[in-house]
Amino acid sequence: MHPFKKGIRALGIAESFNPKIDKKSLLAGIVMRKDYIIDGITFETTTVGGEDSTEKIIQLYKSFERSDINIIMLSGAIISYYNIVDIDEVHSKTQVPLICLSYRETKGIEDSIREKFGENSAKLEKYRRLGERKKILLRTGKSVFIRTLGISDDDAKSIIQDFLLQGRYPEPVRVASLLASSCRKLLLS
Repeated sequence: MHPFKKGIRALGIAESFNPKIDKKSLLAGIVMRKDYIIDGITFETTTVGGEDSTEKIIQLYKSFERSDINIIMLSGAIISYYNIVDIDEVHSKTQVPLICLSYRETKGIEDSIREKFGENSAKLEKYRRLGERKKILLRTGKSVFIRTLGISDDDAKSIIQDFLLQGRYPEPVRVASLLASSCRKLLLS
């Protein structure tokens, strides 16, 4: 991959749901070029509290039917109320480098998973397989936390900053998040 290529395309994926009323979460995926031109949008749903996030993210990627997506930027590995993404499987099935982003420093959610689903739950094992996040300081002075597959941390930081206009949210995931939030009620009602 050439992280500094002008025509690089990132698939940003983010979600929206209300855990009090929604049984489904809306995933929005947008393909954005490095020059901030959007040239693809699609949607998928995941089950709130379910086990289908990995499968649905792979389906979302495949629905584009294109080979020019250079990087996947996923806004979170734990989505849809503990619907944990198997980022290794996403990378393996798409063969596209992946940057999984989160935005807050936490001690993790292992205790919370154990409390809600039990000591020997599949969710706890899935969470542990995600591995540690790495903190990256951005040129905006903000930090993000990343897990990467198929790309070095330095290249991931460069690509994040290539797609960063302000703050800490790279444009592909920021716009995907806005789309998911705006369309959730319409598409899930």
